[in-house]
Amino acid sequence: MNIYVGNLSTTVNENDLREAFQAFGEVSRAAVIKDKFSGESRGFGFIEMPKKEEADKAISMMNGKDMKGRTAKVNEAKPRTDSPRSGGFGSGRSY
Repeated sequence: MNIYVGNLSTTVNENDLREAFQAFGEVSRAAVIKDKFSGESRGFGFIEMPKKEEADKAISMMNGKDMKGRTAKVNEAKPRTDSPRSGGFGSGRSY
């Protein structure tokens, strides 16, 4: 199961996420999403846990927990949709 972890401190790294979630079971992947230009954390990441039962427990136990000074928002990750963003140039409007 893919798990979204939001509201992360910029000091949280992949190892911190992995260690926090391993308390609930096997973690196959941990990633903190970073800005492609600055390399700074964007304040969220993802955990992949192969066993649904362990992932569900991790979500319920980690949601609202303090991680390095910030309250983590944890839930099941929703599938990414590659729909175009609206607004800005090329928004489809004709003037």
